Amino acid sequence: MLTERQRHILSAIVDDYIRSAEPVGSRSISKRGNVGFSPATIRNEMSDLEEMGYLEQPHTSAGRIPSHKGYRYYVDHLVTFGGLNPREIDVLKLFFAEKMQEMEKVIHQAAMILSNLTNYTSIVMGPEMFGTTLRHLQLVPLNEQTAVAIVVTNTGQVENKTVTIPEGVPISEIEKVVNLLNARLKNVPLLQFKSKLYTEIGEEMRSCVSGYEEILAMLNSVIDQGEEEKIILGGTTNMLTQPEFQDMEKVKSILDLLSEAPMLAKLFTGSAAGIQVRIGSENRVEAINDCSLITASYTFEGKHLGTIGILGPTRMDYGRVIQLLDHLSKDMTLVLERWYK
Repeated sequence: MLTERQRHILSAIVDDYIRSAEPVGSRSISKRGNVGFSPATIRNEMSDLEEMGYLEQPHTSAGRIPSHKGYRYYVDHLVTFGGLNPREIDVLKLFFAEKMQEMEKVIHQAAMILSNLTNYTSIVMGPEMFGTTLRHLQLVPLNEQTAVAIVVTNTGQVENKTVTIPEGVPISEIEKVVNLLNARLKNVPLLQFKSKLYTEIGEEMRSCVSGYEEILAMLNSVIDQGEEEKIILGGTTNMLTQPEFQDMEKVKSILDLLSEAPMLAKLFTGSAAGIQVRIGSENRVEAINDCSLITASYTFEGKHLGTIGILGPTRMDYGRVIQLLDHLSKDMTLVLERWYK
């Protein structure tokens, strides 16, 4: 358990190191107007913080830098949020005011804006179904209880799924619904399938199809909204501008990782709702053990649909990045609801 003085000094060291990328000494901390401790007192506390694992002393420098444990304590207990500056707010407002007609364009733009605002690498993940539309739906009965649903998309992809035919519903009624879907939902994004199925299509089915509720439930299971995720990067080479990554071998391993979609997807495995911060060795991939990854999810109809992430050095401006991701992820959720409901 850190004392209040130790918390104050650790916070000051992390803040200074984030700004300068240089080891922080007791004298520079003592000169801060809001500290109020002598250099000798600060030196003693820094020594104790190092012994507890919150600080490290690189090489023979008199200054200290935060350890991964120190960053974790800072993020969990000390980080402050000063609010986004007017320029950042204007950039985000203008972005969501644009009338982009494709969600995939939104994802590309979001990645670019985040990398520009932070000077880190942005990673935005979203399902392929943003740009995938329904071309044709077919239902082939296997027997009285089961059928194979065949979904053909505009990308040429063909998906087969075995479904259970609702008890007591004639196959002729199901065929009637399939014909209606092919007439009304052709070229509709798969992301809209569920909402349209239960609104305009559902209303029409109610008046002309028996057992429509059971048929709706069956059709809702046909299109799985958990498709493989698409990964968009922004500012891939921003790592090269960070003082920590002047070692080209270290940078190469990070750039190699960013070029491999399966490995990138692994970084996001197990991401929960809200803001998640993984520092250094908390990341699942060794190549970024000197980095921090901050992620936020965006949703549609209460379901996790994608993730926005910022990858940068552990010397990251955590408060600002967390605020940007929180703001952007909430706005993307609102855009999805506005477009697809």
